[in-house]
Amino acid sequence: MNLYKMNDFRSFSLLLFAILISQYATAGPCTLNLLHFDDCDFCGCATTGGNFGYGTLGNSNFVGLRYSYQQFESKDGIFDNSPTSKEHFNTYQLWMKIPVTPKVHITGTMPFQDLNRVYDDRIESLNGIGDISFIGWYTINFKKKETTENTEEEVNPNLVIMPEYTGHSLRFGLGVKLPTGAFEEVLTDRVNPGFQVGTGSTDAVFSLGYSYSRKMEGVSITGSYFLKGENKNDYRFGNQISYNAKVFKGFLLGTNVIAPFVGVSGDFFQNIVQYRDELPDTNGYMHLGTVGAEFNLNRLVIGVDVGLPLAQHLFDGDVKIKQRFLFYLNYTL
Repeated sequence: MNLYKMNDFRSFSLLLFAILISQYATAGPCTLNLLHFDDCDFCGCATTGGNFGYGTLGNSNFVGLRYSYQQFESKDGIFDNSPTSKEHFNTYQLWMKIPVTPKVHITGTMPFQDLNRVYDDRIESLNGIGDISFIGWYTINFKKKETTENTEEEVNPNLVIMPEYTGHSLRFGLGVKLPTGAFEEVLTDRVNPGFQVGTGSTDAVFSLGYSYSRKMEGVSITGSYFLKGENKNDYRFGNQISYNAKVFKGFLLGTNVIAPFVGVSGDFFQNIVQYRDELPDTNGYMHLGTVGAEFNLNRLVIGVDVGLPLAQHLFDGDVKIKQRFLFYLNYTL
């Protein structure tokens, strides 16, 4: 089947995902953060990896290490010469995808955050264990329809016929992000209150994924909704939608495979709430164009993903993402 000849089911899946995004966006302007960003829950994005995706192109089970770098620029004031800062978000993650049953698996991330904010006259640094997250997934792999003609199974009832699959699958995820990272209330008064190691809150995660693969080519789409909780400082980052979509094609290099991909990813954020009041101009959105590749070498998977902004509006325009870089090294199980 040609990748670009989408059938009715794939069209319905993409339409459903688009409706999910549009329904959330109508709640008001949003703010992005990736993985996660702006007045939004930057650290929450980087910690959970929502718009970085939750696995590899091949959907294999693994344990591995993932590094992400994100650069932002914040302006503290309304004038052209208002002071600015450059923010560098370095996140080192231990992540995994562990099978439980043939249809159920668990993904988990444990991040370490190393954040730096550079001013003209000083540098601020923050580091420590971030917010750990776990998601349980249920996968449906769609089989091809059986014909009404007589099959070999009817001729020989003792013959075991393996099911033939279409290459399409749906994944449903339900998870939690734990308040294992430190949250400092004094930092919320800055232009980017997301400059935090953790959010200090317990959040629920609802995810939906679709993938199609055939003959080393395919498409993968994941969307997640983060229902944010309130921390002990009566502070709640805005609820968030993250999405990640990729189209890829694999090529044989001897006995190994390299799979280049292109895609888009992004986040939408609702307003931050403090002491039960919404803070204005703390919602927004961000969309990135991504390009990268995965290299499969026996049981090792090496991946690189570079993202550049396509459109954004963070903190009423006072915060801008400049670039994002992602690298991971996994051992498949």
